Amino acid sequence: MVERVTVVAFPGVQSLDIAGPWEVLTGANRHRATRGEQPAYDLTLAGAEPEVASESGLIMVAEALGEPVRAGTLVVPGGRTAVAGDEHADLVAWLRECRPTRLLSICSGAFLCARAGLLSGRRVATHWSVSRDLGRRFSDLTVDHDALYVHDGPVWTSGGVTAGIDLALAVVAADHGARVAQEIARWLVMFLHRPGQQTQFSGPVWLERATEKRVAAVQRAIEADPTATHRVDDLAAQFALSPRHFQRLFARETGLTVGRYLAELRLETAKRLLVQSDLALDAVAARSGFGSAESLRRVFGERLGTTPGAFRERFSML
Repeated sequence: MVERVTVVAFPGVQSLDIAGPWEVLTGANRHRATRGEQPAYDLTLAGAEPEVASESGLIMVAEALGEPVRAGTLVVPGGRTAVAGDEHADLVAWLRECRPTRLLSICSGAFLCARAGLLSGRRVATHWSVSRDLGRRFSDLTVDHDALYVHDGPVWTSGGVTAGIDLALAVVAADHGARVAQEIARWLVMFLHRPGQQTQFSGPVWLERATEKRVAAVQRAIEADPTATHRVDDLAAQFALSPRHFQRLFARETGLTVGRYLAELRLETAKRLLVQSDLALDAVAARSGFGSAESLRRVFGERLGTTPGAFRERFSML
């Protein structure tokens, strides 16, 4: 049976959010054609306008949105304009009426789907740069900040941009088996299961900057010396605050506890030293506050799904 797939397009869409999954799904069609089998997917690009300009200026020709999707697969891509709370109201209203058999949200398309109520109660992923914003704005979601993609029932959501390809490969594997997905991945010259998690691509900019002066001062102190202990009692005493009150203030401003903020900063410091220097692993661990290379390896494995050596090889700027 051919699966009906509707991909929506809107002004300012990230073109790769559309093209990536599209190429994977049509790749499944090509694979089946070589075996004399009917296509796996019948794809349609639908938009509110016949010509849709992506955020990079690429013009795509789309069919009319038509009636809301009531069956098959609905693909909602992202883009910078998708994150805004007042953009694409007509599209959100249309999505609100959709009841697809399966929903694929790509990158920041999760914001459009969340506004339409299509993600309520689900565990989801989106681009690392806006994942915390998604969690704050839609408290009925559980956001996985590290995942390349998340599968929760009939809802599939992906991290940033190229992670939509990872998601589409996983969908093909679920529909037609890992061997078919592997063949498509080989043709696209990419991993079927990409090593690591989304956080390995992020940078220190995602750490929330406080507007409250005392919290901002503590952030600067932690960033100046990530190797120090930075005990909550000592930090609170600087401002004549109780540890509990200071923790609440810090969490309100940053979204993290002091301990978690320090852990995240140490990880970001280690990532920066790995790609911007040729320091030995022991030296990177010492300067970033991990103490030992073994501790650094353990955290990289747990948090990023990779090793410090592999991370350096992939992202080194030297």
